[in-house]
Amino acid sequence: MIIDDSWDKKNGSTILIEGELLEEVHSKYQHIEVYNTKRFGKLLKLDGVIQLTEFDEANYHEMIAHVPLRTHNTPDNVLVIGGGDGGAVREILKYKHVKLIDLVEIDQEVITICKKHFPNISCGLNDSKVSILNEDGAEFIKNVSHFYDIIIIDSTDPFSVGESLFKEGFYKNLKRALKPNGIVISQSESMFYNKDLINDMFEFKRKYFNAVRYYYTLVPTYPSGTIGFHFCSDGHYLPIDINDDPFDRMEGLKYYNEMIHNSSFLTPNGVSN
Repeated sequence: MIIDDSWDKKNGSTILIEGELLEEVHSKYQHIEVYNTKRFGKLLKLDGVIQLTEFDEANYHEMIAHVPLRTHNTPDNVLVIGGGDGGAVREILKYKHVKLIDLVEIDQEVITICKKHFPNISCGLNDSKVSILNEDGAEFIKNVSHFYDIIIIDSTDPFSVGESLFKEGFYKNLKRALKPNGIVISQSESMFYNKDLINDMFEFKRKYFNAVRYYYTLVPTYPSGTIGFHFCSDGHYLPIDINDDPFDRMEGLKYYNEMIHNSSFLTPNGVSN
């Protein structure tokens, strides 16, 4: 048993976690660690930053996936950039009308490790609807035109391999890759620790999308206990207008429901929305 003194590079905060180091890999792109903890189950870290725990991963993955999928009428093709743990894919596959999911994850080692240690999260990665491409998402999107109904940016934080996914030029290319009335969802940091970054991103995203709204979810093991997303679209101005998908048939949801969907767009003063 060891004590992992986990330092968050974004915010300089320290999280003490008691647990056992199960595996550690230095891939071509990042430092990957998996711990078995007492309180949170298995835990994944990339470059020293917590990415998920079994305890609260559903709070993140359900909100990054179900908000756009419940807002769009009939999405066929969905792109996930990042998300090598498979959690977003797992949630997208609950919608039977989705025909194709492309997962663009730059680091194959993340996928390999998550399949080994997090089978309940990565369980959808072998589905026949899913194509996995080990490419740089920012480069991949340059060559796509009007193909996807929904694009989900399930990125790490804005440094290292995730840095390019927070740049304005990336969003210009995302707009071109969407079908008319498409939706982009992007991981957009904490409204408590990263307000300036969120507001800056809001401004340049508004250059490419008529509707840009920030929403959030509660993830206790993340710094500040919250993480947010930007909802970007030209055709869906009110993301609280939920479609008639047979939501009640979805089993096993731990966090997301219709009331959470609507209330997640209510933010404190000072957060552009």
